[in-house]
Amino acid sequence: MPISSQQHPTAQPLAAAAPLNTGPLAGVRVLDIATIYAGPLAATMLGDLGADVIKVEHPQGDPARTHGYSKDGQGLWWKVLSRNKRTVTADFSHPAGRKLLLALVRTADVLIENFRPGVLEGWGLGPEQLHAVNPGLVILRVTGFGQSGPYAKRRAFGTLIEAMSGFAHMTGTAEGPPTLPPFGLADGTAGLAGAFAVMTALYHRDTRGGGGQVIDESLLEPLLMVLGPAPTVYDQLGIVPGRYGNRSQNNAPRNAYRTRDGRWVAISCSSQTVAERVMHLVGHPEVIDEDWFGSAGQRVEHGDLLDERVGGWIADRDADEVIEAFVRAGAALAPINTIADLLADPHVQERGIIATVDDDDLGPIRMQNVAFRMSDTPGGIRFTGRGLGQDNEAVYRDELDISDDELARLRAEGVL
Repeated sequence: MPISSQQHPTAQPLAAAAPLNTGPLAGVRVLDIATIYAGPLAATMLGDLGADVIKVEHPQGDPARTHGYSKDGQGLWWKVLSRNKRTVTADFSHPAGRKLLLALVRTADVLIENFRPGVLEGWGLGPEQLHAVNPGLVILRVTGFGQSGPYAKRRAFGTLIEAMSGFAHMTGTAEGPPTLPPFGLADGTAGLAGAFAVMTALYHRDTRGGGGQVIDESLLEPLLMVLGPAPTVYDQLGIVPGRYGNRSQNNAPRNAYRTRDGRWVAISCSSQTVAERVMHLVGHPEVIDEDWFGSAGQRVEHGDLLDERVGGWIADRDADEVIEAFVRAGAALAPINTIADLLADPHVQERGIIATVDDDDLGPIRMQNVAFRMSDTPGGIRFTGRGLGQDNEAVYRDELDISDDELARLRAEGVL
């Protein structure tokens, strides 16, 4: 089906590729030997800020190359997830592949891996062996459940963690089933936390006289950290959070509301003043004088009443009128966008939140820009996800001085 102009708004001018040695992490070398999402995303964050990231894949390739949508045989998720990463291949189960990795480790500051506990050790590539050749190496080990504990060696993906953490139990409508997210929430959260952990370890190494160290990160713990105070609430009050749909147990009115023209908007009243402005706007200032309205918790208990007042006002108006009125009143509302809506949004366009970059295979493509802005040392997207083993010669021959004959032999043996 053709994509309409509304779904696929005109692309913004092509952004100039960031210089190869730019950003605050220029000069830091990262080896990304992880697969799929959490570990690779941590490496992407570091690469966006200037680190020289070398993606080391099995000769069959990271499965992420084939995840999700593709165009002309090119995985589109791969183009984003592996941007700013040079790609080489090596089979670590082969002695020559292990030798190649150790040679790269000697040149690196960081190694990111997500094999199940014991796999690297079984190949003779555990932290002890890695630190023997590079004592300053920071090793990020990302697993489902961590390196220790009764579940350590279980196979785990983000879906299992989203279930186990309590996230799915709290998500969805009260009468509906537990609901899993439609994207890699646990992996994404772990990737962001992993990048922070790496930077903390590098800071300790480079400014506090420390050495290399091992970071044991599970998918479970970072997700649990962002889920709020549920463990403490249960510990102190015995309350198990349930499912409340689009409502919140922290404030009200807070919900998704449908406008007259069939669009959806979301409201949050996390502060008392915003809640009062909303009720003035929708023509029910009398509610503000109720004894319970001054408490966010008690407003939650009167959520049905507030939703009736707010939802009724919104349902009688088109989305543009609703948005304009809320902005004018200083109340908190936003449209519930599709991705097409987001890319067409003037704020997103003016800030460059979505970047248009050149890709070797597909030409200009759009993707998320660097996640935050640094005034003096901004990062950038230097190139998109590259072909399998595209940088074998540049890394192995030109940087590690491996001869063409040796590279040919390694290819013939299936090491590369």
